[in-house]
Amino acid sequence: MQSVKTGTLCLPWSPIRKSVKINRSCFGLGRSVVLNQNKVMIVDGMAILFRAFYATSYSGYIRKTSSGLPTNAVYGFIQYFFDAINTFKPSHVICCWDMGSTTFRTEQYSDYKGNRPKPPVELIPQFDLIKEVVAEMGIPNIGLVGYEADDCMGTLANQLSIDSEVYILTGDHDMLQLVSERVKVVIMKKGKLNYAVYDSDLLMAEKQLKPLQVIDLKGFMGDTSDNYPGVRGIGEKIALKLLLEYQSVEGVLENLDKLPKGVRTKIEENLEMLHLSRNLATIKVDVPIKCDLNECMWSLRKEAAIRKFEELEFGGLVKVLESAHCIA
Repeated sequence: MQSVKTGTLCLPWSPIRKSVKINRSCFGLGRSVVLNQNKVMIVDGMAILFRAFYATSYSGYIRKTSSGLPTNAVYGFIQYFFDAINTFKPSHVICCWDMGSTTFRTEQYSDYKGNRPKPPVELIPQFDLIKEVVAEMGIPNIGLVGYEADDCMGTLANQLSIDSEVYILTGDHDMLQLVSERVKVVIMKKGKLNYAVYDSDLLMAEKQLKPLQVIDLKGFMGDTSDNYPGVRGIGEKIALKLLLEYQSVEGVLENLDKLPKGVRTKIEENLEMLHLSRNLATIKVDVPIKCDLNECMWSLRKEAAIRKFEELEFGGLVKVLESAHCIA
């Protein structure tokens, strides 16, 4: 099943279209993939939109059009987006979105993200508006009901990294589990043009973790932001120590008899929640979506984007379009 643009959203569609040719060579029993020059940037739309909203509304002033439509988050999103485009110079771009708050995770655990407040009223109309702007710029919007944007990003990174270099632009450290030989996670930090580009080496050097251990860490310590507890009484320090010693949840469970009594008891009493928390933390890489390279080539539709910017009274951003990196 593929996803194609219908209006401002990419929705499931059954007919399969022809995909681009992949440059491959096979040797012996194994397959060696010859990497092309593609650099795909997958944008965490929700994370950047929220970041832009709060970065531009903390003083109490919210940018609006003359008709009263709030646009501060969209305006800030565009600034963040083109900063990243001009920094990493991708050949292909995709933007992923949540499609509502009900997902397979809320079905597994009803309190999942249950502690989060409702979005500010000024942000709500900007959810659809930003998708319109992204589409006008010629970028596919990807999202699937029942899944989070994270799962769409994980799936697309898994698919496209077969023969391309993939950069995931986000502010969410949960995405670090997706790091691989051909997938880098770009964490936006405070300040303009301030990024941490995680590959497996930086992840190990900075956090002492392998990518899949990011999941196990959350299994033990939980996640207050997503509102699942993990093993009650075990925080990041103990969880990291366990993983350094035993590598994985399975490794810890196989060596329970070697653990201090207090730690062992906590794990035994919260075993079901340990496994559930790890499942909730796991980003899916097999969601039924697809976006071929020929659908997401970064070819900025400047005239359409300029019209949209002028409609939203973003005159100051038109010059950003003129100087933006673009391959076509």
